[in-house]
Amino acid sequence: MRLPRTRPRSLAGQLFAMQVVLIAAVVAGCAVFAYASGSAQAEETAARQVRVAALAVADSPSVREAIRTPDPSAVLQPYAERVREDTGIAFVTIMDTERVRWTHPDTSQIGDTFLGNTAKALRGQTFTETYTGTLGPSIRVVTPIRDGGRIVGLVSAGITVDRVSSQVRDQLGALALAAGGALAIGGIGTYVINARLRRHTHGMNAAELSRLHDYHQATLHAVREGLLMLDGRRRIALINDAGRELLGLEPDTEAVGRTVDELALPAPLTGALLASEARVDELHLTADRVIVVNTRPVVGGERRGTVVTLRDHTELQALSGELDSERGFTQALRSQAHEAANRLHTVVSLIELGRVEEAVDFATAELELAQVLTDRVVGAVEEPVLAALLLGKAAQANERGVELVLAEDSLIDDGALPPSLAQRDLVTILGNLIDNAVDAASEGPGGVADAGAVPAPRTAGGPAGRARVTVTALADERELLLRVADTGAGIGPEAADEVFRRGWSTHGTGRGLGLALVRQAAHRNGGTVELDAGPDGGARFTVRLPLPDRTNGSPSESASESESESEEVTA
Repeated sequence: MRLPRTRPRSLAGQLFAMQVVLIAAVVAGCAVFAYASGSAQAEETAARQVRVAALAVADSPSVREAIRTPDPSAVLQPYAERVREDTGIAFVTIMDTERVRWTHPDTSQIGDTFLGNTAKALRGQTFTETYTGTLGPSIRVVTPIRDGGRIVGLVSAGITVDRVSSQVRDQLGALALAAGGALAIGGIGTYVINARLRRHTHGMNAAELSRLHDYHQATLHAVREGLLMLDGRRRIALINDAGRELLGLEPDTEAVGRTVDELALPAPLTGALLASEARVDELHLTADRVIVVNTRPVVGGERRGTVVTLRDHTELQALSGELDSERGFTQALRSQAHEAANRLHTVVSLIELGRVEEAVDFATAELELAQVLTDRVVGAVEEPVLAALLLGKAAQANERGVELVLAEDSLIDDGALPPSLAQRDLVTILGNLIDNAVDAASEGPGGVADAGAVPAPRTAGGPAGRARVTVTALADERELLLRVADTGAGIGPEAADEVFRRGWSTHGTGRGLGLALVRQAAHRNGGTVELDAGPDGGARFTVRLPLPDRTNGSPSESASESESESEEVTA
């Protein structure tokens, strides 16, 4: 039969048993020590007491005078009994130099020989000894009686060992009572403390706690979500490796024990971490990342802290932006297909009416309109991703009645952009800037163009009154410059410092992430974003990204200077 496996005693139970044994041992040791020291002290006190009595009797003049009389016992016996009763000792024996007793508590012992040592006293010394006499074992002192320079008698004063032991036993009872009280108080205190410990450790034993700690540490390092725990004073109690990475903390930065305010995080993110209420799937931006924040207070009778989880949303946000662009391209293509069908019907109708030359002119004009912009973009921008993005955005802008123009000085040669410059960041920067510019131009002073009209392909400086977005893309040996200007209403000085903050938008809630992502992507690549007024009255955004020096593979001096001078986005 297999016996059931017994669970080891909990840590609190082990500590309780250990502490009870320890307290019992300490109390017992203290009791033994107190008993031993009390016994020695009682014997010493008794010896001192009988010594004083013996010396007082030996120095009494009346004792010397009585010794000179023919019957010393008649005077000395009453005197000795008074001294014995007054001092509380067992006996006071006065004798001659031949050890014959003149006094004794038992009068029948008067005249008999004293039982004990007297040699030292006869030599003039006072000494103490433990000796068994007629009253049993006693602690006694023997001292000489001097009359002038001659020893005329001896005095022995003593107290029985039984009486000393009785005094020690009385003290031992009080000691045992005190030891029992100390043991009880210590046991109760230990039980209370260990009950609290049992609640905090949930009844787990030492092996379980050690295993739980190992799992805890392994989990913290393995989980890819950021985990942050704050105590009741908003100080960091725990942070894992992913949390450090998502918050942009250096590996050697000591974060535990610091408050959230000391981490130099963006103000909205700091506010979310310090909030007393729970936050669910809030989107926040750091210098290089888009993170999703969830917080939950830890409450147990009082606020004990906050548990924060962080998820990296950067890649997903970039993919969402690309998906939005693809969706826009699809809509533009659908609209273009519809327009192409209308134009094809027009050409067919003109042919049917016998107006062939006009049909050819109409079709040729449409082809030229589409080809001019394509040739301009492909000829100036040899980076395929940017070229495709510009052509797609041009189609989208056309559907919005906005003319997208590529500036004359735009030029990006093939291979000008290094592999380290992520194409996704370029799409994020230029795509968001063009989208915002198209929105502004379609609503700005330039007016909304007819959605069905076909804007004439042109470079910067076309006819006034047309809603227009001008894009400049230029790469030289030092930097990549991307500039987008529109003919919209522009951005007032009061809002210039807020446009790059997440949530800022003129189109209501749920918007305002694009420019924040632009600044983040630029910062991630060591670049800057600037905002000023465009030549057509609208807003103009300029992004400068440093390019590696092709001669030594390091960033150029001018790019480094541009980065150091533009730590913050300039409005």
